[in-house]
Amino acid sequence: MTQVISNSGHDDMIHDAVLDYYGRRLATCSADKTIKIFEIEGDTHRLTETLRGHEGAVWCVSWAHPKYGTILASSSYDGKVIIWRETNSQWQIVFTFTLHTASVNIVCWSPHELGCLLACASSDGRVSILEFKDNSWEHQLYPAHAIGVNAVSWAPAIAPGSLVSPSPGVGQVRRFVTGGSDNLVKIWDYNPELNTYQTTITLKGHTDWVRDVSWSPTILSRYYIASASQDKTVRIWTSDPSNPTEWKSTILTFDAVLWRVSWSLSGNVLAVSGGDNKVSLWKEDLKGKWECVKWIEE
Repeated sequence: MTQVISNSGHDDMIHDAVLDYYGRRLATCSADKTIKIFEIEGDTHRLTETLRGHEGAVWCVSWAHPKYGTILASSSYDGKVIIWRETNSQWQIVFTFTLHTASVNIVCWSPHELGCLLACASSDGRVSILEFKDNSWEHQLYPAHAIGVNAVSWAPAIAPGSLVSPSPGVGQVRRFVTGGSDNLVKIWDYNPELNTYQTTITLKGHTDWVRDVSWSPTILSRYYIASASQDKTVRIWTSDPSNPTEWKSTILTFDAVLWRVSWSLSGNVLAVSGGDNKVSLWKEDLKGKWECVKWIEE
């Protein structure tokens, strides 16, 4: 069943639309500098709130896990990240992060097991991590990709194979991946002794800007990262727990510039969208070969 919201209430192009954890609320954001919240019930929807606070086009919205309350993060061309919270049916700004000096292109919440952590990717070449701890917001800023950071995605909190590991002490991992205008994909690991994130692996292969990265959310036998580039390829990077520093890539070739990649919740189907307004779904067969299982055209 497909539901179309024909009258969004926005006065300009919509850049992102995200359902909350329960699928009952939709947040949309637009070049008109606003965010709109819709209540979704069955096949009906109604606009309940318009959030104003950004001074430029809003590129991205992201819901936090409900264990932290009704919290929404947004990022904008104005260089700001805003954290919004709803209490007693009233939305308010609880934190504004203003240390980026250029457009903040995407925000991404970590797996909830790791805490209330938000990664932000900016055109100023830096990635920031915001953390809500001890009733206040802390931040860390890192140089990431020289010309600009276009995407960020967290690894699942539990390492591949750890559920069946003979040593149950192998616990949660704080890792994320970034993609940038330097054509690179970088993996970052948290160092608890230094309380800092460091680039541990740089994945090379793309020949143009990396527009999106997505870390498969499920705890499969291996790590899977997908990266989409303006070089008209998607690379699917895989790593085995037995050799965590080695990453191999499979290349999927397309006829158009690619914008977004997104894994299914089960982690075994990859959606790819490009500049030709087509979406394709890809799945790995038993021999490890990736095949297109469906094309969706509008």
